[in-house]
Amino acid sequence: QEQLVESGGGLVQLGGSRRLSCATSGSIFRLAPMGWYRQAPGKEREFVAAITQVGTTTYDDSVRGRFTISRDNAKNTVYLQMSNLTPEDTAAYYCNVVAATSVQDRYWGQGTQVTVSS
Repeated sequence: QEQLVESGGGLVQLGGSRRLSCATSGSIFRLAPMGWYRQAPGKEREFVAAITQVGTTTYDDSVRGRFTISRDNAKNTVYLQMSNLTPEDTAAYYCNVVAATSVQDRYWGQGTQVTVSS
């Protein structure tokens, strides 16, 4: 099974910024819209943002106006630019195709940890 590889996480201060990257294969990239998800300790994984193959984006209310999702088709890479971070943004961030759970389960990577200190 193929996996996606997230990178770019780290420790950041309250109000800081961070850019996450998601490296994919071309085949995965073409399957469906791509999305970012996050999971904090003791909580369920939640949707963050998504982008279609033609660039249409959608965001969870908690990040709208602060986060920007983008994609580079030449590099098969999806990005998440995170700004004005708060401790509530602390989580492991994952990328995946926007699809049914049974499909997503084929591709979950290890995620990248973002920790925001106050």
